[in-house]
Amino acid sequence: MTIKYLTVAVRVLFGALFAFSGFTGLFGLGSQSMEGMPAEAVAFATALGESGFIMPVTKVVELLAGIMLLVNRFAPLALALLAPLVVGIFGFHVLLAPSGAIMAVLIAVAEIYLAWAYRDAFKPMLKPRHSQAMPSLSLSNR
Repeated sequence: MTIKYLTVAVRVLFGALFAFSGFTGLFGLGSQSMEGMPAEAVAFATALGESGFIMPVTKVVELLAGIMLLVNRFAPLALALLAPLVVGIFGFHVLLAPSGAIMAVLIAVAEIYLAWAYRDAFKPMLKPRHSQAMPSLSLSNR
């Protein structure tokens, strides 16, 4: 029973973090200072921002996936959408801006924990072959 409450707490906190980050980033509320960050990290973050595409898409995904986790609707889909972002956050902070590495590790641990908690939802897509019950992609119906 304790694991169930832990999973709910992690899901809600993880969802709130991404919903808040997506909301504030999408609507330009607050700013993130790059002061004190290594030059490589600043160059990378600046390039993402100046692309005009990556950051808005990222923030929309963060907002939607965060809300999905908060309301516990399509949580496995939210985790799948956030997985590449978590890898990016982890890589950025571990490789380019180590000052945020602890938070990046905590985010990665939360993602992995929740993916494990929802592992039954991921099992079908992790099968190496499709089921024979699947419709054929053949153009002929012989």
